[in-house]
Amino acid sequence: MRKLFYMGLEPYKARYTLQLQDWNEAVFKRRGINYVIVPGETLSNDQTIVTGQVLDAHGRTYFGMSQLMNLIKMMKAGEVNSDDIIYFEDMFQPGLESLPYIMDQVERSHRPRIFVRCLAQSIDPDDFVHVWGMAPWMRQYELMLNEFVDGVLASNEEMVMHMKVAGWKAPIYNISGLAFGKEEVRSRVKEIKPFDLRKRRVVFAARWDQEKQPDFYMDIIEKWTDVYNGDVEFALLSGAKLRSNNNSYMERTLRLEREGKLKIYSDLDKNEYYELLNDSRVLFNCALQDWVSNTVSEADALGCNVLYPAYRSFPETFANDPGRMYIPWSHTDALNKLQELIFTPHPKMGKISDWTDGTIDRICDILEGKGEQWLRMSTDYRNHTRESKY
Repeated sequence: MRKLFYMGLEPYKARYTLQLQDWNEAVFKRRGINYVIVPGETLSNDQTIVTGQVLDAHGRTYFGMSQLMNLIKMMKAGEVNSDDIIYFEDMFQPGLESLPYIMDQVERSHRPRIFVRCLAQSIDPDDFVHVWGMAPWMRQYELMLNEFVDGVLASNEEMVMHMKVAGWKAPIYNISGLAFGKEEVRSRVKEIKPFDLRKRRVVFAARWDQEKQPDFYMDIIEKWTDVYNGDVEFALLSGAKLRSNNNSYMERTLRLEREGKLKIYSDLDKNEYYELLNDSRVLFNCALQDWVSNTVSEADALGCNVLYPAYRSFPETFANDPGRMYIPWSHTDALNKLQELIFTPHPKMGKISDWTDGTIDRICDILEGKGEQWLRMSTDYRNHTRESKY
């Protein structure tokens, strides 16, 4: 690889994209990679999600198309050749079809290799593309992309399986994690607070949307307060003002807040969020589709116990650790595990974030042609599912 052209995501205060470029650049520099950050233009400076739920619909498309314009200008100027790689942080990139349109009409010496990272897409039955009815045209976009990219990066073995049964033909790699920078996260707090000195707080940090199952978390809150006595605060942490793609949750949420059973911390910046994690005991998750979860890496890096369902990608992320995973949809098992983790730090705390801290290195290995152990193109790809990665 002569040069890496990095196509990042626009920064949002409420999302991990605010740090994503910094995490990547730190690894690129450490590895001595010659790279170019392809800039994009933001539609506004408020860094908020107004339309949609994961990234702002207008902002995402505007930023992505402006990035492509800048990349095409570089290609036209001869700054990109066949020894280079263009790496997209998201498989959905408005304007991406312009690349095969150009490359099919130029000399091979001007055709870079293209890799994309899949964050969910139509292969995920719980992704927002299904909530908003986008799947029929999004599937066609994905099939088009599979005709010309040199690699699709999946974040775990379960995502690989969904890609395979969808008939994707491009080379598929499992990077086994999400991009993460452990030291950068830890540097944002003065010191990691000892577990015994932390507030007995259980936090939920996923979006308050239906695929994250906030109803289940509220079930846990009510069942805990009905059965157990003790000074435990259940909290919702959000980087934006509280919103949901399912309005039926809101009445129950506000009722629990009025009853003093749920505390809502909203519109947090990253440092405020990390300070709360650094003074909490358990991060609780009940999502259907986090496909690893940046929140688990952040909490684990900051000395907070984590409790997730043994579902889809999470067994791989947790290296099949039964102490920090509960039977999906079992209130009893979740409550039993939660009772342990509120009072005792887990002996493997830190292992998850150590593993995800290496995700960008695994991506770079693949881009440099040294990551073939992560290729999942043979028919025995399911054999990797039961492996513990660390």
